Amino acid sequence: MPELPEVETTCKGISPYIIGNTITSAIVRQSQLRWPVPANLTSVVSGLQIDSVTRRGKYCLLNTHLGAIVLHLGMSGNLRITHASEKAGKHDHVDILFKNELVLRFNDQRKFGAVLWAEGDVAIHPLLKNLGPEPLTEDFNGEYLFFRATGRKIPIKTFIMDGHNVVGVGNIYASESLFMAGILPTRAAGGISLNEYQKLALSIKAVLQRAIDQGGTTLRDFVNAEGKPGYFSQSLAVYGREKLPCYQCQHLIQQVKIGQRASYFCPVCQT
Repeated sequence: MPELPEVETTCKGISPYIIGNTITSAIVRQSQLRWPVPANLTSVVSGLQIDSVTRRGKYCLLNTHLGAIVLHLGMSGNLRITHASEKAGKHDHVDILFKNELVLRFNDQRKFGAVLWAEGDVAIHPLLKNLGPEPLTEDFNGEYLFFRATGRKIPIKTFIMDGHNVVGVGNIYASESLFMAGILPTRAAGGISLNEYQKLALSIKAVLQRAIDQGGTTLRDFVNAEGKPGYFSQSLAVYGREKLPCYQCQHLIQQVKIGQRASYFCPVCQT
């Protein structure tokens, strides 16, 4: 599933081609995605200029003076820039066409993504208004996590993956951040000290920023047949490494299910 670094890379990748560009129309080939694509999408967005491309959590926002096109990549979706003359593929569900004949094409094989329209202030859209802080901002820190977790008995991994607490920390990066901070993913969120939360907040920032930086080297890939950034090429310390030696202590990495998700950890380096 695309996580925050992949969505950030996607937003950066498409921005140079569509900011300042005017939408001429939209083509909806499949309207039944995670949420139905608005029936009036074409009439609403035609003639609007893209003023900026931003990210909120795992949502990519194409901002105009009237509102924003809200995009979510779901489990397997991707966005790419192509030319109007390129024939759409089987899973190319929505096209946003621009004045210079470029197309922003939304592809989603599993149809868990979304293409929506938010009128006015996108920040108060129901999908966005209750989201937690962005992890790479000053609002997100150890003190915030510590007080937010007071009295919580849920596993710390579940806690940091909850978008109401902090956005964009998906399964892969949660495992990696907890390893960097030396915290077992099964520990109760309310039983973690302020000092540990300070380490965890810094670890989340470091892991996500590193992934974004590595993804940034693939921006050229947004104008080709695939349009997929190579964001899984980065080396991972624990995720997907069950029964392989820990890079720090050589003890074997273990896996446990937390909230139906595979969680990876080192039983020696994480306590």
